[in-house]
Amino acid sequence: MKEKIVLSYSGGLDTSVICRWLQETYAAEVITFTADLGQQEELEAARAKAETMGVDKIFVEDLTETFAGDYVFPMFRANTVYEGEYLLGTSIARPLIAKRLVEIARETGAGAIAHGATGKGNDQVRFEFGAYALDPDIRVIAPHREWDINSREAMMEYCRKHAIPVDYGRRGESPYSMDANLLHISYEGGILEDPNAAPDEGMWRWTVPPEQAPDKAQTVEIEYQRGDAVAVDGESLTPAGVIRLLNEIGGHHGVGHSDVVENRYVGMKSRGCYETPGGTILLKAHRAMESITMDREVMHLRDELMPRYAQMIYNGFWWSPERGVMQALIDASQNVVNGSVKLKLYKGGVHVVGRSSATDSLYDADVVTFDEDAGAFDQSDATGFIRLNALRLRLAARRGRNRWD
Repeated sequence: MKEKIVLSYSGGLDTSVICRWLQETYAAEVITFTADLGQQEELEAARAKAETMGVDKIFVEDLTETFAGDYVFPMFRANTVYEGEYLLGTSIARPLIAKRLVEIARETGAGAIAHGATGKGNDQVRFEFGAYALDPDIRVIAPHREWDINSREAMMEYCRKHAIPVDYGRRGESPYSMDANLLHISYEGGILEDPNAAPDEGMWRWTVPPEQAPDKAQTVEIEYQRGDAVAVDGESLTPAGVIRLLNEIGGHHGVGHSDVVENRYVGMKSRGCYETPGGTILLKAHRAMESITMDREVMHLRDELMPRYAQMIYNGFWWSPERGVMQALIDASQNVVNGSVKLKLYKGGVHVVGRSSATDSLYDADVVTFDEDAGAFDQSDATGFIRLNALRLRLAARRGRNRWD
């Protein structure tokens, strides 16, 4: 009986070469899996391409709502950003793809899965950590770490020799390595490999340059329930619907560009550019919603954990026990994050202009007012508070331990 291998398949050059290489190198039956994560591409072309490659079992699945509701939204409950800038659009998609690869392997009786990630990148780690966490006995094949097909030209030659259909005359092909899903588009390679080279303004696909954005600001109101956005401008939406609409609105106003040099888990620094318009708006709104509903110490504890949580996702540990424990804490912190936030979008900027919560606001105007507060706050209480908290500083100063010059 032939070995069965489930391949994460895009229908592009790399994975088409991998498909044939697996068929011939392992004398295997290749089963393809193509995930629709909201990347706005026609994926039936991938099915047709797989058929021409002699693949009999082809899975093309729309996982957009699962991706948004079970992966992106839980991540955003923590205001998750890697190294202060990257909103983890590629990273958060990989655990879902790994999960479906393992599930399809079980459904079809396959003993192995395969992916097209290179040996230099993070994705190989994310796919394989996820696979092993979900099935410790699964076999993972990473062709880029095994073969000697090391350039686009070598791949094209392989296609010619092995009867792989390729559109040799494609025009307008992006010079960048790109990854797209509902949350973002990433761009790497080409001139971006020089961290001092500015990206071509024509590179961006979802967002206009801020200079070309409308001269009139737009106000958007986002409603939250338990830390998740559930409506935009009064319209109830699914998680994917929220992100899709905010991508459109944010892109129109030039929101969501980022140019980042990040530290890959494999050890090197990498420069990438990202478009994340909806995510950028959501994180701003979510932080504003928390500002009036979350207890100070709960918020600070969650914020201390966020960089580690972001690192877990970036490094491929979504399916780890520590991420599960941390997620439970994050989710519990969101029970009170209910209400609405108003934001103004203008030429690439996202500005909070209002926030309210009828049920969970901790903001008390009677306490905070600069006007007469009718006894809501006894200002003399601050004297003892300050003296007690300053006691250790005064004792140290008397012994000359507070000299920093």
